Amino acid sequence: MTQTLDRPGSDVESRVGAWVSSFQDALSARDVAAAVSLFADECYWRDLVSFTWNIATVEGRDEVADLLTTVLDRVDPANFAVDGEPTSADGVDEAWLTFETAAGRGTGHVRLKDGKAWTLLTTLDELKGYEENRRERRPFGTEHGANPARVTWKETREQEAEELGYTRQPEVVIIGGGQGGIALAARLRQLGVPAIVIERNERPGDSWRKRYKSLALHDPVWYDHLPYIPFPENWPVFAPKDKLGDWLEMYTRVMEINYWGSTAAESATFDEAEDRWTVTVQRDRGDGPEEVVLRPRQLVFAMGVSGKPNRPTFPGMETFRGEIQHSSEHAGPAGYEGKKIVVIGSNNSAFDICGAAWEVGADVTMVQRSSTHIIKSDTLMELGLGSLYSEQAVANGIDTRTADLVFASLPYRIMADFQRPTYDEAKVRDKEFYDKLREAGFALDFGDDDSGLFMKYLRRGSGYYIDVGAAQLVADGEVKLVNGQVQEFTETGVRLTDGTELEADLVVLATGYRSMITSVADIIGEEMAQRVGKVWGLGSDTTKDPGPWEGEQRNMWKPTQQRNLWFHGGNLHQSRHYSLYLALQLKARQEGLDTPVYKLQPSHHEE
Repeated sequence: MTQTLDRPGSDVESRVGAWVSSFQDALSARDVAAAVSLFADECYWRDLVSFTWNIATVEGRDEVADLLTTVLDRVDPANFAVDGEPTSADGVDEAWLTFETAAGRGTGHVRLKDGKAWTLLTTLDELKGYEENRRERRPFGTEHGANPARVTWKETREQEAEELGYTRQPEVVIIGGGQGGIALAARLRQLGVPAIVIERNERPGDSWRKRYKSLALHDPVWYDHLPYIPFPENWPVFAPKDKLGDWLEMYTRVMEINYWGSTAAESATFDEAEDRWTVTVQRDRGDGPEEVVLRPRQLVFAMGVSGKPNRPTFPGMETFRGEIQHSSEHAGPAGYEGKKIVVIGSNNSAFDICGAAWEVGADVTMVQRSSTHIIKSDTLMELGLGSLYSEQAVANGIDTRTADLVFASLPYRIMADFQRPTYDEAKVRDKEFYDKLREAGFALDFGDDDSGLFMKYLRRGSGYYIDVGAAQLVADGEVKLVNGQVQEFTETGVRLTDGTELEADLVVLATGYRSMITSVADIIGEEMAQRVGKVWGLGSDTTKDPGPWEGEQRNMWKPTQQRNLWFHGGNLHQSRHYSLYLALQLKARQEGLDTPVYKLQPSHHEE
């Protein structure tokens, strides 16, 4: 696409400046009609907490009017101003904004078409009076002068570890100690919100260490930084699982996170009158498990995108003489050199497992049950991520926060339109690769609407593979491929519905995971889980993401139908970015700020 950029100081500054000035004037005058008139007929306003105490998108002028009519007096937005130099390309003016509300300060982004707002992003950066102790507000770290009652940092941390959860209750309990729980706990620490992370594994990072041997990040380093401490400049582009595990463990210590490893959450009930949870956990500090009852006000589940392993059962499993593993249990192909391995599934884990098994000389067969989207890693890096998350982007002045906000500024309703050209170009660039995959019998797709990887991830969290080499093995026939559905297990292998029989010493069920709510229900109970509804998905009416349209990730990082219950997680990018907005919501409630939620999401249950 050819872009024509206006020069700084040209008409784009006048157009954007006039819009921002008119918008602020309308807001200050509480003139909803005047404010709405500044939006195009097709328009989208995405708000991350600042106006709505929610993560919500309104679409069209009528919904913009409803938002402003509902919240304008309370929010009291002020000082909207352009931050930096606006740009213009292909008839769209863009600008970064700063603004304030009664509660805090924020960042905005606007896209104008013909002088009217097409997209508007507003985000809450900090709460007034409760700013993080960073930069000029950083703690002093020591006490100068003589003091016989001096308490050292080490003594303070040891006292906190002894008291928190026992003689002093946390404000927040986070169940799940992967990157999501760790990132959120780091944010809360900087905001002065006492929190405990509950994790079944012994050490931070074990959720990565205990996966199959070949696992590594498929997302590049620039996309994966955690809050406050970016990866060093010599960090590998794609971090191996054990290296990432060590980083998470280091990060947890340096950021002073109260991390309870070897601890299992057994139950959680909410007392409406006291506005508190009762969370019962079994904690093992090295001398056997002890029951601990925690009484936080806020409960966060940070268990990734997925819940329980999706472990299908087939007739004859009990007669199979080999071994059956779900991908979550598979440690790698050691011991299966020269033996037959059947992998049921054709997404990320299936490909990784097949590739590692082929490398040790196993006879590997992949069973593809439904079509899969594949994008080469190099292609994704260059076409899909490079403009925002790459060394070149950094050289161009696009830091991680800016990249995150650019991505956040695209409403989900139209994000597919922005994604589709990337995958159209990938089809041309990698035509020979895709042709060879199809010739091998692989069922390939690019999403229901050809919008590719990110939309599949956002809509359903499955159905794709970022190729780092294993897809080429399938295309070349080095990893055998069969298409179909499993009918039953036999003593010696697997039989498909078309009669095909596959001999196996090991069958790996790379069949994915169920919704996060399935694991949560074991702790909060089925009734409360039903009240909350499905976690993840947009309601796009595409495969595995049935409507109605929500326009945001269902129940993620925002209030739910159960008061004081929250969900956090996703990939490293989402764990980093959205941890800020969830932390600010939790801090506001700790301090007793008025937090009326606009557009609380209804329950939804279809998978």
